[in-house]
Amino acid sequence: MPRKRMGAGALFVDDLGRALLVEPTYKDYWEVPGGVVEAGESPGAAVLREVREELSLTIPLGRLLVVDWVAPGLYPDDGLMLIFDGGRLTPDRTAAIVLQREELRSCAWCDESQIAERLPEVMARRVREALRAHLGGTSAYLENGLPME
Repeated sequence: MPRKRMGAGALFVDDLGRALLVEPTYKDYWEVPGGVVEAGESPGAAVLREVREELSLTIPLGRLLVVDWVAPGLYPDDGLMLIFDGGRLTPDRTAAIVLQREELRSCAWCDESQIAERLPEVMARRVREALRAHLGGTSAYLENGLPME
Protein backbone atom coordinates (compact mmCIF):
# COMPACT_ATOMS: atom_id res chain seq x y z
CA MET A 1 0.00 0.00 0.00
CA PRO A 2 1.42 3.45 -0.88
CA ARG A 3 2.48 5.71 1.97
CA LYS A 4 0.30 8.78 2.46
CA ARG A 5 1.91 12.13 1.88
CA MET A 6 2.41 13.90 5.21
CA GLY A 7 3.71 17.34 6.03
CA ALA A 8 4.38 19.07 9.34
CA GLY A 9 4.80 22.75 10.03
CA ALA A 10 5.14 25.21 12.88
CA LEU A 11 2.96 28.22 13.53
CA PHE A 12 5.03 31.06 14.96
CA VAL A 13 3.30 34.25 16.06
CA ASP A 14 4.61 37.69 16.95
CA ASP A 15 3.37 40.18 19.55
CA LEU A 16 0.72 41.41 17.07
CA GLY A 17 -0.71 37.91 16.48
CA ARG A 18 0.69 37.64 12.96
CA ALA A 19 1.92 34.34 11.53
CA LEU A 20 5.44 33.80 10.22
CA LEU A 21 5.38 32.66 6.58
CA VAL A 22 8.35 31.59 4.48
CA GLU A 23 8.86 31.97 0.73
CA PRO A 24 10.41 28.82 -0.78
CA THR A 25 12.76 29.15 -3.75
CA TYR A 26 11.19 26.12 -5.45
CA LYS A 27 7.47 27.06 -5.24
CA ASP A 28 5.38 29.98 -6.42
CA TYR A 29 3.57 30.36 -3.09
CA TRP A 30 4.49 30.85 0.55
CA GLU A 31 3.93 28.46 3.46
CA VAL A 32 4.55 28.01 7.19
CA PRO A 33 8.01 26.78 8.18
CA GLY A 34 8.12 23.00 7.91
CA GLY A 35 8.09 20.35 5.27
CA VAL A 36 7.68 16.73 4.30
CA VAL A 37 7.74 14.02 6.96
CA GLU A 38 10.34 11.50 5.79
CA ALA A 39 9.78 7.72 5.94
CA GLY A 40 10.38 6.49 9.49
CA GLU A 41 10.29 10.04 10.90
CA SER A 42 7.62 11.31 13.28
CA PRO A 43 5.76 14.52 12.40
CA GLY A 44 7.16 16.16 15.55
CA ALA A 45 10.73 15.25 14.66
CA ALA A 46 10.15 16.47 11.09
CA VAL A 47 8.96 19.93 12.13
CA LEU A 48 11.85 20.35 14.57
CA ARG A 49 14.32 19.29 11.85
CA GLU A 50 12.78 21.55 9.21
CA VAL A 51 12.67 24.61 11.49
CA ARG A 52 16.32 24.04 12.46
CA GLU A 53 17.35 23.58 8.79
CA GLU A 54 15.23 26.39 7.30
CA LEU A 55 15.45 29.08 10.00
CA SER A 56 18.40 28.03 12.18
CA LEU A 57 16.07 27.96 15.19
CA THR A 58 15.98 25.29 17.85
CA ILE A 59 12.59 25.36 19.49
CA PRO A 60 10.61 23.27 21.96
CA LEU A 61 7.78 21.49 20.16
CA GLY A 62 4.45 22.96 21.16
CA ARG A 63 1.08 21.26 21.05
CA LEU A 64 -0.61 20.07 17.89
CA LEU A 65 -2.90 22.83 16.59
CA VAL A 66 -4.29 21.40 13.35
CA VAL A 67 -4.63 18.10 11.53
CA ASP A 68 -5.82 18.68 7.97
CA TRP A 69 -6.73 15.93 5.51
CA VAL A 70 -6.07 17.29 2.03
CA ALA A 71 -7.69 15.80 -1.07
CA PRO A 72 -5.74 15.41 -4.30
CA GLY A 73 -5.45 18.73 -6.13
CA LEU A 74 -2.43 20.85 -5.28
CA TYR A 75 -0.61 17.50 -5.08
CA PRO A 76 -1.52 14.35 -7.04
CA ASP A 77 -2.45 12.30 -3.96
CA ASP A 78 -4.28 12.96 -0.71
CA GLY A 79 -2.38 13.50 2.52
CA LEU A 80 -2.27 14.75 6.07
CA MET A 81 -0.87 18.13 7.05
CA LEU A 82 -0.13 18.93 10.68
CA ILE A 83 0.64 22.28 12.26
CA PHE A 84 2.29 22.45 15.68
CA ASP A 85 2.47 25.50 17.93
CA GLY A 86 5.90 27.10 17.56
CA GLY A 87 4.94 29.76 20.08
CA ARG A 88 5.60 33.47 20.14
CA LEU A 89 8.85 34.72 18.67
CA THR A 90 10.21 37.85 20.32
CA PRO A 91 11.92 40.49 18.19
CA ASP A 92 15.30 39.13 19.41
CA ARG A 93 14.42 35.57 18.35
CA THR A 94 13.10 36.85 15.02
CA ALA A 95 16.36 38.73 14.44
CA ALA A 96 18.26 35.47 15.10
CA ILE A 97 16.59 33.73 12.13
CA VAL A 98 19.08 32.71 9.46
CA LEU A 99 17.33 31.55 6.29
CA GLN A 100 18.64 28.54 4.41
CA ARG A 101 19.11 30.39 1.12
CA GLU A 102 19.01 27.25 -1.05
CA GLU A 103 15.40 26.67 0.07
CA LEU A 104 14.02 30.04 1.21
CA ARG A 105 13.98 33.47 -0.43
CA SER A 106 12.48 35.31 2.51
CA CYS A 107 10.17 35.24 5.49
CA ALA A 108 7.57 37.71 6.72
CA TRP A 109 5.09 38.29 9.53
CA CYS A 110 1.63 38.15 7.94
CA ASP A 111 -1.84 39.13 9.07
CA GLU A 112 -4.95 37.33 7.81
CA SER A 113 -5.22 39.38 4.61
CA GLN A 114 -1.55 38.75 3.75
CA ILE A 115 -2.00 35.05 4.53
CA ALA A 116 -4.87 34.96 2.01
CA GLU A 117 -2.71 36.73 -0.61
CA ARG A 118 0.38 34.55 -0.24
CA LEU A 119 -0.99 31.06 0.32
CA PRO A 120 -3.13 28.76 -1.82
CA GLU A 121 -6.70 28.82 -0.52
CA VAL A 122 -6.59 25.48 1.30
CA MET A 123 -3.33 26.43 3.02
CA ALA A 124 -4.65 29.86 3.98
CA ARG A 125 -7.67 28.24 5.63
CA ARG A 126 -5.37 25.84 7.51
CA VAL A 127 -3.17 28.65 8.83
CA ARG A 128 -6.18 30.75 9.87
CA GLU A 129 -7.56 27.75 11.80
CA ALA A 130 -4.13 27.20 13.38
CA LEU A 131 -4.11 30.85 14.52
CA ARG A 132 -7.58 30.39 16.04
CA ALA A 133 -6.48 27.19 17.80
CA HIS A 134 -3.34 28.90 19.09
CA LEU A 135 -5.29 31.85 20.49
CA GLY A 136 -8.14 29.73 21.84
CA GLY A 137 -6.05 26.98 23.42
CA THR A 138 -7.78 24.39 21.25
CA SER A 139 -6.98 22.12 18.33
CA ALA A 140 -8.83 21.48 15.08
CA TYR A 141 -9.44 18.63 12.68
CA LEU A 142 -9.93 19.92 9.14
CA GLU A 143 -10.68 18.51 5.72
CA ASN A 144 -9.25 20.67 2.92
CA GLY A 145 -8.76 23.45 5.43
CA LEU A 146 -12.39 23.40 6.61
CA PRO A 147 -13.74 22.23 9.98
CA MET A 148 -16.08 19.26 9.72
CA GLU A 149 -19.71 20.21 10.00
